[in-house]
Parts: sequence; structure tokens; C-alpha cells
Amino acid sequence: MSWQGKILRVDLTHRRCTAEPLNMDWAARYLGQRGLASKYLAEEIDPRVDPLAPGNKLIFATGPLTGTMSATGGRWSAVTKGALTNAIACSNSGGQFGAELKFAGWDFVIVEGRAEAPVYLWLEDDKAELLDAEGFIWGRSVWDTERLIRERHRDPLIRIASIGRAGEIGVRYACIVNDLDRAAGRSGVGAVMGSKNLKAVAVRGTTGVKAHDPAGFLAAVAATRGKLDPSPTRRRLAANGTMPMMDVTNAYGSLPTRNCQDVQFEHTDQVNAARMRKPRETDGKANLVRNKACFGCTIGCGRVARMDPTHFAVAGRGRERYRKAGGGLEYESGFALAAMVGVDDIEAATFANFVCNEHGMDPISFGGTLSAAMELFEAGLITPEQTDGLDLRFGSAEALVKTVELAATGEGIGADLGLGSKRLGEKYGRPDVSMSVKGQEFPGYDPRAMQGMGLAYATSNRGACHLRASPYTADFASVDTDGRAQVVKETQDENAAIDSTGLCAFTHGPWDIADYALQVDAACGGGWDAARLVATGERIHNLERRFNLAAGLTRADDTLPDRILKVAAKSGAGKGRVNDLHVMLPEYYRLRGWDENGVPTNETIQRLDL
Repeated sequence: MSWQGKILRVDLTHRRCTAEPLNMDWAARYLGQRGLASKYLAEEIDPRVDPLAPGNKLIFATGPLTGTMSATGGRWSAVTKGALTNAIACSNSGGQFGAELKFAGWDFVIVEGRAEAPVYLWLEDDKAELLDAEGFIWGRSVWDTERLIRERHRDPLIRIASIGRAGEIGVRYACIVNDLDRAAGRSGVGAVMGSKNLKAVAVRGTTGVKAHDPAGFLAAVAATRGKLDPSPTRRRLAANGTMPMMDVTNAYGSLPTRNCQDVQFEHTDQVNAARMRKPRETDGKANLVRNKACFGCTIGCGRVARMDPTHFAVAGRGRERYRKAGGGLEYESGFALAAMVGVDDIEAATFANFVCNEHGMDPISFGGTLSAAMELFEAGLITPEQTDGLDLRFGSAEALVKTVELAATGEGIGADLGLGSKRLGEKYGRPDVSMSVKGQEFPGYDPRAMQGMGLAYATSNRGACHLRASPYTADFASVDTDGRAQVVKETQDENAAIDSTGLCAFTHGPWDIADYALQVDAACGGGWDAARLVATGERIHNLERRFNLAAGLTRADDTLPDRILKVAAKSGAGKGRVNDLHVMLPEYYRLRGWDENGVPTNETIQRLDL
């Protein structure tokens, strides 16, 4: 079977690493990664624990198909109680780290307690030890951390997941970065890691991964690759990544702009996929260098970008390292660092994205928090004295490139920006400026034109998220609520299952749920089919829901900002519309088998074997 059957428990308080068997009964019901790690978390911590207290745990989790020959089999997740949301958090990442962890023989690493002084975890197959980080990599950026660990252990093939300065100082939306620019990006998982004085997990594995039915698995991989590789979805993502969505949402009127005060951005042509490919006048080179892929991926949606070396954000600040090519803008970072803050400078947005990568910050939440601060500045609630004279109005590229570094280091106004938009708005008496759900900032889809996405945001267990449900086709077809509750519920269940396999969500489209089940069954054994996989996804979503209810969240948290519910869109397909959450939410609860307060009924709990 493709589970390794083994987890590593890391007790930071006592500096002890212990191997133990994976709970295979739970694996049969929750599969792996998001589902199985959430089960472990729910069983092992008090849901009301402070996310930054030693009693919280942080789980590095792979799926049963992570590290296998399945296309995109490189995914891993960080699962914990989120520092940004106070809700259950599962943040998914790609790159090479997840496969290497699996190759070392581990399904999960469960981190508990808090180290007395900064440490990092070194894994070399079944050898596990905690090593001192203070005076070595503590206080260093993600980029420096990766380089220094490889140099110390004299192996360029080591894969590393680490936090930057943002995680160390407790920026509420700090993330865990692996392979320089792939990240478990959302919900503040990096702040949890920093609160434990854990700087990095470095791993080198040579064990490999076995399949339950090798011949059947190879056949399943060939069959599913036969669907994925020639698909239009794969070709589009390989050629242009996700950035073309900027033009789609802008044309439709669902591009969050200037903190969702607008739904269309008049300067999209300066920050879109075409602009990334356009040669610059200064050096004749384009922002986009090439694409790249994660482990086992035949898609290659990642972007590699290089900044204009004459641009003020680089030359003026002496950032020589930003002259090199690095992880480029993708749609979610692109919208957040451009339209959301009103900035039409692609070089400034690229610079801000590089800083987020280097210091370990979620660019979606940073952009959403900065846009809230800009609105507070324009309202006179944040003053020039507080910004050290920096003009924080919408559209300021200078404000973007300066505040991103301040947020990463906690200096000046950066300390406020590190709170996230919800806590920032509350501090200044304007909670309405936070475009968030459960404290997590919106991704790049305004819910007034995209009604189903609004419901998906409101009911996502980890706060506002564009990956927990997939109502895109319905939402781009019409601005209404018909059938949206059904679509959101069904795709939430499917996505929860996919997130638990170790495969990438971008395969969903070319593949249907039966294609995932085919691979899982051959790799794991035990009789997996499409119906069982969907039922597993429904069980996972309800498990997360029950955790959040126990943590103190209620129906009142299944909502959207007043701006989305009460202020009509000014333009686009949803012109004159607000989000009709009040229409969709009761139907969604009914379809879920929850009562009118959003609590799973006893019948639902029994049906799902919870």
C-alpha cells in the first residue's frame, strides 16, 4: 500500500522524536493529508486552545498518492488550528518537499509543545533529530535558511519547509514556504510554527513508495495521464498559469478592486498575463521567464519571473537578490498585490510577491490587509504620523513595496499590518473594512457577481477560500442563486477528498472523481470507488465543521462582510446586485443535514460514522 504506515511525533518541549504506527482504521475513513491529519488534530487538541499556545499542534501531512507516479503527486498539507482564523486550518502546498518526506518513510510529522530555544528538525530517512537554529538560521529569511541548511548538511537534494521573519514574529498570516516559493500559504500556519520555536523541517529520503497493486497502479496512472496531458486545461495552465483569470474576472465584474469598493480594475492591462510577457523598454526582457512544475506534475502552472533591474523597488532599496529570477505572480497574488490595492505597476507587485516568498507571508492576506489599511488611511483613521510620512492611498506602488517589508519585520505600521484585516479593522473601530470570512481575507472573486462563491466563502471551514468549493462554471454562467447550494455542497465534498489524496486540485476537470478513486484503489487497496471517495470527503467536511463548533464558532460566522451583503456592485454582470447569502444558506444547511443553526444532526453524525 502507498501509505508508509508510520508517523513521527516531535515533542519540542522535551526535544524528543518518536516513531509510531499510522492509525490505519482512521486512514480507511479519512484517507490522508487533509482528512486524516484533521482527524488526528481533532482527537489530540482542545478545539478552544489558543493557536499560538504550546497546546496547539502542527501536522505536516502527506497523502497516500504523494511521492507516487500519479500526475501531480507532490502535494502536502500543514494542518493546525489557524493563527489567523481561530478555526481548523489545512494549508496545501506543492513543490518537492512533500514527496521527499514520503520518501523518508513518513506519512505525517506531528509537532507538539514549544522548544525552549529555536530549533529545526532534521530527517534523514528514519533518523530524526532536533538541532539548534539560534545563531544559525533563526532570524534569517526562507531563502537564506534553505541555502544554509543544504550547506551545513552538504547535500543539495535536501528539501526544506521553513518560516521566514514573518513566522518568527507572529504575523497572523505567516505561511510555511518550501522549495523557495511554494507555500502552505493560508490561515497563519507559519505563525503557529514560529510560536513553537521551530524554524524548519529539512528532509532527505531514499525509501521510496510502494503501491498495493503495482501493475494496476501503472495502468491507472497511464489511463488518467491519457486524459490529463492532452486536455485544454493542462495546455492553458502550462502556457499562461493562472494569471489569465485576471482578465476573466475583470470582464465579468468579479475582480476585487480597492478593497472591494469596486469590482473592475481599469488598469488590468498593466498587471495581467499579457503584460508579464511584454518586453520592457528598459532591457527588452519580459517579466515572465518561464513556467515550472512541482514534483510529478505534467501541468507546470508555476511562473518564474525576473524584475526590471532598473526599477526603484530593486535598485533604490539595494535588493540585489531580487535581480535574480524567482517565483512569479499567479492570479491570487497578482490580484491581491495589484487590483485589490489599486496598484498598476507589475514590477512593484512582483517585488512584493518576492518579499512574501522570502519572508513567508501569504500575499492574499497581505494584499487584503494593506487594502483595508489604505481605506482607513483615506478615511483619516490611520495618519501620516503613523506611517512615518508614507502616503498609504490606493494606487501607491511606493506604499506597496515599503509596507510589505515592514509587515514582514513588524516595524512601524507593519506591526498593525501583521494583525490581518479583521484585527486591524477592529483596532481602528472599523470592522467593516475587513473583506474576510472567519478572519481570512478574500481570494480574487467578488461574491456579488459570483453568488455561489459567496456561499463557498461563508461556509468554508478555514475561512474565505476559492479552493474548498468549485462553483465557477455556474457562477460565470449567470448571476443568480439557482442550484448554487447544491453545487457548493457537492464540490466541497469532492475537493475535501481530492485534498486528502496527495494530488493537485488542478487535475479536477480533466479528471472526474472516478479517476482519483481508480488511482487510490490501486495504490492503497481496500475497495475505493467514486462513491466511497465522495462519502469520505463529506465526512471530512463535517469533521472540520464539528471542530469549529467546538472551538466556539457559530452560524454567525457563516457570513460575508456587510459591503458584500448590503452595498451593490457598481458595474459588471452583477451591477446593482448584492450577495443573496440569506437565500442560499438555509438550503445549504438542509442539504448538509445540519439544523437551522448549522449543527450536524445526530442522523448525519451516525450516517457519516463520525
